[in-house]
This record gives sequence, structure tokens and C-alpha cells, in this order.
Amino acid sequence: MRASDKAYEALRTDIVEWRLRPGTVLGEVEQAERLGVSRTPLREALARLSADGLAVQLRGRGTVVSDVSFEHVDDLFALRRALEVESARIAATQGDPAIFASLRDRFLEARSSISGQAANRESYYLLAAELDQCIDEAVNNRYIEQSLRSLRVHLARVRRLAQDDPQRLATSASEHAAIAEAIAAQNPQIAVAATQLHLHHSLEHIKNHAGSERDTSK
Repeated sequence: MRASDKAYEALRTDIVEWRLRPGTVLGEVEQAERLGVSRTPLREALARLSADGLAVQLRGRGTVVSDVSFEHVDDLFALRRALEVESARIAATQGDPAIFASLRDRFLEARSSISGQAANRESYYLLAAELDQCIDEAVNNRYIEQSLRSLRVHLARVRRLAQDDPQRLATSASEHAAIAEAIAAQNPQIAVAATQLHLHHSLEHIKNHAGSERDTSK
């Protein structure tokens, strides 16, 4: 892996996981030393993060981690519905039933183990990412995959802000299990309906959280 790719992946992960919070200044000297790269590949990484919308250039401050705004959630979910609903439909016609049956069982198991412990939450997020990857592979459309990859970066930041609680994660696990089950059963209609239901509940939860955040900040 090139040094610029290494720096980009590390910074991207830290931003998505909220280890680098909105407003954090990404100083070249500090980050180059932390990541063990020279300043040239680090600058390339920062440029890529800016192109992704994960960082912004501010006069007098340099590169800063971008804010997460709830104002754009509807726009993000409009694109997410278009891509993920169609992906679920295609996956139900092309996916390996055994793979998705196994994922269904793992989501049902995860539902009962999710708690306030960070390790359990992280394991769940990894499982959700695995489902996404398996659906992407079943769809086998690089244009959809590239679009979803960019979209998921921003969704992950919002999700970590709004959904990181045991009750929502347990419900989400059941919803993901239903999606995996429908794909395993090779039933496109149910796969579409299960995906739409999951996205509806996810959006409602985020909006409710956004409302409570605004109320407490007044």
C-alpha cells in the first residue's frame, strides 16, 4: 500500500469512528508523525478527504474535519433508498442463499448480545458492513458499489452520532436479519420491503435524535 493510501485509510477510519471529531485540525506535522508518513503523501491523503467531504480547507486553520449536519440527512437517505433497495432486489436474484442464511443467523445471535459495551457495538457494525459487502458482491455492479462506498462513509458518521444505543441496534439487527433472510429465500419483493422498512426506521430514529439534540442545545 502506498504511503498516501495508508494515511488516507487511517484518517478516514478515524473520522468515521469519531476518533477525529468534527472541527479537529489535521495538522500536517502532527498527523505525519502519528501515521509514520512524510508530509507529501499526507497532503495527498488530506486532498482526498476534502474531495470526499470528510474534511474542509479553512483559511488560517488548514485542513479541518468537516461537520456532520442533520440538515442533509433526507438527501442522503433519498440516494440510499435508490441504491440499497435496488441492490437488495438484485441480490435476491443473484446472491448465494447459503451466505445470506448464515448472515441471518448471525444477526439474530447479535441481536441478543448487543449491549452498552463498546466491543459488542463494534462487532455489530462489522457484521452490518459484511452484509453490505456480500450484497455488493452479489449485485456485481461497480457503478452502484462505488456510489454506495462514498455514501456509506457519510452515513456511518451520522449513524455513530444518532444510532449508537443498544435498543436501536437490537431492532436494527432484526431488520438486517429480515433482509438477509429474504435474499437467502431469493424473494426480491420481500427483500425490497425489508430494506425499505429498515431505512424508514433508521431515518426516523436519526430525525428523532436530531430533534432531541436541538432541544437540549437551546
